[in-house]
Amino acid sequence: MDFETVTPEVFGASLRGLGLNLLVRDVPREAAFLEAVFGMTAHRVSADFAIMAYGEQLLQLHADGTYASHPSLSLVPEGAPRGGGAQLHLFDSDPDEAAARAEAAGGHVLQPPTDKPHGLRETTILCENGYAWVASRPLEDISAG
Repeated sequence: MDFETVTPEVFGASLRGLGLNLLVRDVPREAAFLEAVFGMTAHRVSADFAIMAYGEQLLQLHADGTYASHPSLSLVPEGAPRGGGAQLHLFDSDPDEAAARAEAAGGHVLQPPTDKPHGLRETTILCENGYAWVASRPLEDISAG
C-alpha cells in the first residue's frame, strides 16, 4: 500500500489487529520527533494527520481539532501532559541512541538507559505531548553487539 496516495477510506478499511492513535497538539512536530529519535517513517504528514511506520507496525497521529466532534477529546487535558500511565514500548530501538537524540528533538529523558531485571535495556523519553516512549532492546543483543 502506498501510504502517500492511499485514500482515507481504503487506509481505514485496511487496518487490522491492534491500532494506536495518538491525539497531539502539533502533528508535524510530533512526527519529526518520532522520526528523529526512533527512526520512524512519517507518511501523509499534514497539520491534521500523519501515518507513522515503525518497522511493520503503524500508528496514527491526529491533531486535537480532528476530534472536535468526538467525545474522547473532552478527556484530553488542556495544558497537562497527556498519556499519564501509558508507556509506548518500541522494542526495536536502541535505548542509548534514542536517549542521545531525545533532547535535541524536543524530548525529555525521564529515565536514562538502564539494564532492567526483566532482560531489557530501556530508556523512557517523554515527548512534548507527555507520552512516555520506551526504547528497549534485549540485554543479550546489546552485550553481543
